Amino acid sequence: MHILDISIMILYFSVLIIVGVIGSKRAKTADDFIVAGRNLGHFMYLSCLAAVILGGASTLGTAKLGYQFGISGIWLVVMIGLGIIAIGLFLTNKIFDLKVLTISEMLEKRYNSQTRLISALVSVIYTFMLTVTQVIGMGTILHVLAGWNLTVSMIVGGGIVLFYTILGGMWSVTMTDVVQFVIMTIGIFFIMLPMSISKAGGWGSLKENLPASHFELGNIGGETIFQYFLLFTLGVVVGQDIWQRLFTARTKAISRGGTVGAGIYSVFYAIAISIIGMCAFIILPNLGDPQNAFTSIAMETLPAGLLGVVIASVVSALMSTASGTLLASSTLVVNDIIKKYIGPGMSERQFLKTSRITTLTIGVLTIIVSIWIQDILVALDVAYAILSGAVFFPIILGFFWKRVTAKAAFYSILASMIVIIVGLVINGPSSTQPILYGLATSFVVITTLTFLSPNNEVKQDVKDKADMDTMAN
Repeated sequence: MHILDISIMILYFSVLIIVGVIGSKRAKTADDFIVAGRNLGHFMYLSCLAAVILGGASTLGTAKLGYQFGISGIWLVVMIGLGIIAIGLFLTNKIFDLKVLTISEMLEKRYNSQTRLISALVSVIYTFMLTVTQVIGMGTILHVLAGWNLTVSMIVGGGIVLFYTILGGMWSVTMTDVVQFVIMTIGIFFIMLPMSISKAGGWGSLKENLPASHFELGNIGGETIFQYFLLFTLGVVVGQDIWQRLFTARTKAISRGGTVGAGIYSVFYAIAISIIGMCAFIILPNLGDPQNAFTSIAMETLPAGLLGVVIASVVSALMSTASGTLLASSTLVVNDIIKKYIGPGMSERQFLKTSRITTLTIGVLTIIVSIWIQDILVALDVAYAILSGAVFFPIILGFFWKRVTAKAAFYSILASMIVIIVGLVINGPSSTQPILYGLATSFVVITTLTFLSPNNEVKQDVKDKADMDTMAN
């Protein structure tokens, strides 16, 4: 890699560290550290939400799918976008009024403390594995484009994210996310996309040289599209990393509008990355590993200087998601496990100190697991399968069906989680069956136990009528 590109990367990493330090000055309370004081305006809110949902799989994975299947490669990220839009249209007003820090805390308001604990454990697995995917992605990018050792690349990328997340929590994450969102947008839409199309000979050349199937939206297969819906649309609707961003908005209008806007942005992002993958198919028809489609076409197409900007844009996508999911993991552990069961009387200062120590511990473990797994799609599938199948129905029915009982929600999560884990072991992480069986188990258990419960048990579960009305009306 040219010295100019290396300089740009070093400058970019330095800016992130400086911005993270600035953000740390605002993290004076638990709310500041966890949800940025619930004080983000329109642009900052949309930027940080869009940045967290578009990570390694969205960029590298979609380019790979675009290379293999053409425009049909959009579906992975489109399904994420549809989930975000659904949250904006149907859930943001309900979520905003709860004033909680985690999904699990909401489930305790709706059900009981046992449901809070088991959902926290499920969500920690999800956010942890999602962070792993981003660290793997960062390592892959820096390894392929910069020529660094893969392990060293993961340590450097993960270490920088860990540093600024520990410093300022959500304020540092948000301020760096805004920088990353701008770099992502410039790098992908205004540099990589037009230059890839130009290098491939223009849109006419794409239509002439690509297989006709590459222009069919269903080329990837209906079963795969359905799998993406189950994993990603349902998954993001109940993801702690997403909800934690929703809690940062200053007003309901910002929360609703910014969420829908971030979902729409992600759809355009999917189209852009898929087209880049299609261009790679023409420029590099004999590419050994399609997962390297994005990085390979970047090296083939971009001159010195611009390559550094695009590398920074992709690393931005990965870092922004990694910081959000890392903070989400830490928040779940501290707020729903440590504070709830070990130190219920902890002060604001103790909460902040515990949050930073927990973030450090989880961050180090994330880097270690990333070095061990080294497969981004395996980690992603495991994360979303466990989350979507286990907690989707208890959360959504908790909002829209007053009769659901705490016992039904608890055993629904427990049973579906067991079914999903067994299914992943038997069928592998890329199979649709574990998530289908998990969702089916969850729905059957929660509805059956609810209908079998006497009405007085339903009433006893509603500990706070105001919260209940907020969620189920």
